[in-house]
Amino acid sequence: MNTTTNNTPFNVLNRITELREAKGMSVYKLSKLSEIPQSTIATWYQKSLYPPIDKLERICNVLDISLANFFNVDGYYCISEENDLTLLKKWDLLTTEEKNSVMHIIDQFLANKHL
Repeated sequence: MNTTTNNTPFNVLNRITELREAKGMSVYKLSKLSEIPQSTIATWYQKSLYPPIDKLERICNVLDISLANFFNVDGYYCISEENDLTLLKKWDLLTTEEKNSVMHIIDQFLANKHL
């Protein structure tokens, strides 16, 4: 995928940075968890090179995102895990008030991650 729907070029390195920072993860930690040398990752950024697909898959695994969702910047998620599908089915059964409560709990979990 080279572009998004608004004709803005898709930049793999920017997406990695966006997702890594959202998880509060340093490049060093990404390197260690993905088993990709930090120097390799630095070279990608310095030379504006995109990582090979096998390395991108490792990064996605570390960032806990599917490869399909990595390239999805338009807000439509590809449901590939059975747990995700089960969660969405259960979500649809909740009332608006219950959904708001669940969202509050999720927000608290995410806020605690960045402490």
